[in-house]
Amino acid sequence: MWKKILASCLLMISFTAPVMASDEPLKLDWIDLVPEAERKMFDSMGMPATDHSGGAAMQSKVGNVRPELNGSTVKIPGFVIPLEGDANTVTEFLLVPYFGACIHVPPPPPNQIIYVKFPKGAPVQELWDVIYVVGKLKTETIRRHEY
Repeated sequence: MWKKILASCLLMISFTAPVMASDEPLKLDWIDLVPEAERKMFDSMGMPATDHSGGAAMQSKVGNVRPELNGSTVKIPGFVIPLEGDANTVTEFLLVPYFGACIHVPPPPPNQIIYVKFPKGAPVQELWDVIYVVGKLKTETIRRHEY
């Protein structure tokens, strides 16, 4: 069983009924989740430019969400960090922009972590493979405390 972790993020995707052809999902890249005012703080790869000697102050300057995306049906690629499931399926996970995110310090800013809940469960894939998630995007804070 995977370790329970403390997750604090500002984006959430919940899977909904299959998307109809007329309801094509909005295809997003990770930089699309960053407000225009914060984009200058990101490098060309779409990751925050972090000065490790500066402590948490620099990290706190990035991470705001784009409220206009709230409620949008989106499609976004990313990597899975499993939170809940079993040996065959995952029912809750964090979707992150790069392999190894949340393992290394500093973690991605909150607007670059998406909490995904899929009660039916999805097959466990190799964690280094990119997956695409389609669902309704919510901009809210999720806090989970389990030790």
